[in-house]
Amino acid sequence: MRRSLLGLVVVLALLALFDVFGQSPSTTSAAAAAATLHVDSPGAVRGGLLYQVRFTVEAHQDLKSATLVLDTGWLDGLTVNTIEPSPVNEASRNGKLALDLGHVPAGEKYVLFLDYQVNPTTVGTRTQTVALDDGETRILSIDHDLTVFP
Repeated sequence: MRRSLLGLVVVLALLALFDVFGQSPSTTSAAAAAATLHVDSPGAVRGGLLYQVRFTVEAHQDLKSATLVLDTGWLDGLTVNTIEPSPVNEASRNGKLALDLGHVPAGEKYVLFLDYQVNPTTVGTRTQTVALDDGETRILSIDHDLTVFP
């Protein structure tokens, strides 16, 4: 029993050493004619910890009403501590969080930061889809997976 417990501790320590349980961010991007969206977010986090996500919108054409639409995977079991800069408007779009960024002129970038804390009882994997709309017109979307370790 002691030997198997020691082996488990060693395996967990090695996994932690190789950042399996870490919060290292990775960048996921999608491009369309009107814009490119980059999402910098960790793929794995631990309960109770703080982390940050950065959304960067690069407008190739004028976006009259750029809107990020975050599905429930971005909110369920997570606490949003801060959204910076504050969006022009926040709304529910069929149960999803719609953050109205306003006008983004062609050739410019808009960077939005969300600071999170993982609720301590949250465990498992969830898909976090984010869409970039111009008003009601979908430009592109990105699927991101987040694994929450205890």
